[in-house]
Amino acid sequence: MDSLLAITLVLVVFALGDFISFKTKSIVSMMFVASVVFLVGFWLGMPATIFQDAQLTGFGALMIGFLITHMGTLLSFEDLKKQWKTVLIALAAVVGIGIFLLLVGSPILGREYAISAAPPIAGGVVAAIIMGDAAAAKGLESIGVYVTLLVVVQGFFGYPVASYMLNKEAKKLLKNFDPSKAKVAAVGAGAGVGVAEQPVKAKKKLIPTLSKDLQTPYILLAKLGLVAILGFKLAALTNGIVHQYVMCLFVGVIAREIGFLEENIMTKANAQGLAMVGLMAVIFGNLATATPEMIASLAFPLIGSLVLGVIGIGIFAGLAGKLLKMSIPMAIAIGTSALFGFPGTFIISNEVANANGKTEEERQIILDEILPKMLVAGFITVTIASVVLAGVMAPLI
Repeated sequence: MDSLLAITLVLVVFALGDFISFKTKSIVSMMFVASVVFLVGFWLGMPATIFQDAQLTGFGALMIGFLITHMGTLLSFEDLKKQWKTVLIALAAVVGIGIFLLLVGSPILGREYAISAAPPIAGGVVAAIIMGDAAAAKGLESIGVYVTLLVVVQGFFGYPVASYMLNKEAKKLLKNFDPSKAKVAAVGAGAGVGVAEQPVKAKKKLIPTLSKDLQTPYILLAKLGLVAILGFKLAALTNGIVHQYVMCLFVGVIAREIGFLEENIMTKANAQGLAMVGLMAVIFGNLATATPEMIASLAFPLIGSLVLGVIGIGIFAGLAGKLLKMSIPMAIAIGTSALFGFPGTFIISNEVANANGKTEEERQIILDEILPKMLVAGFITVTIASVVLAGVMAPLI
């Protein structure tokens, strides 16, 4: 297929997915829509080489290191300190997914399916790519399709559980809500407004931030590339013990903390959008080999692994919540953020607040309590913990 036509068709499919995702408030994800379109398209005669023809496969593979290093620049240690209980519960949920699938899933689903399922269920695209690459290296072609499908459908298991648990938490918050106390607190806060509005002094970095004039796309991407290369080289020194993408994530975090990399650097370089197109091409490329017979054979391990993953989340997140004195519904909701991440964490929190709060004050009470937890949880599970889990599980396939 002509390269310009190929990339335009790919972008049209992604655009259709975004449109449907917006209309359904992310209940039907872009990835689900795109995967269905590509699957049916391949079965009806769409060229299996469409992503290669669009020159996206090699570009997407190249961008993975950039994107994961960029993900490290999204992490703020100060924000995580404020939500330390949420961080621990989210990590417990990811551990629960890994342990439950490894110990319970292996005899039921088969070792390869159980191990390869844990990281994508705990996160998303990057974890799926790491597991897909590990499976491809061992000739397990169906696993590549399997992990892609996991990423595509996991939201359908995560959203109902998260919604149910957050609704229970919202009802509990409203039951304990005392409007008179809230008014007193508001008056007290107003009395100290002069202190509260004093600007917080920015934390001094080891390396001074570049001036805005020097934060050009070329300079920002050059710095990002240098840090990504450092991540690859440091991973090589471990002889494969630490996966190169896991190391990229860690060095990205450190580079932001010391001031070498700017926060959210790829967005500031106006490069994230095109890089994500390439990344999506890498993950959807696995669907070109998926036949209807293969999809049918994957139905049981697909559903089974997601059910076991949700059970693992419930047990481990619930126990962690009990130990940390957080309500079990809130703890389980935090754990389920692994199944959809942002923007789902934002959307579902607002939907629960709007559904339960009868006044603007009540809606804000609910939102103030659940939204920060869900946003942090989604970041910890999808961005960090799932990538680390993939680095640990990939050699076990």
